[in-house]
Amino acid sequence: MILETAALLAYRRITGRGPRPQALLPTLASGLLLMLALRAAIADLRWEFIALPLTIALVTHLVDIAQRWRGQ
Repeated sequence: MILETAALLAYRRITGRGPRPQALLPTLASGLLLMLALRAAIADLRWEFIALPLTIALVTHLVDIAQRWRGQ
């Protein structure tokens, strides 16, 4: 995830094309939250510690979709 972000930012800097850094934030947040939920599930934590990051990941994913829908 970190390498992909660095590659996208480098591509934008070199070519002037590609996603804006602000547009990457919801995508990165969603992915990070999904990884946290997976880690909580693997660690066999209570369901609340799995549900919370999944719920927030849903919200960030919907923000990402809304931004793309509007073409931002």
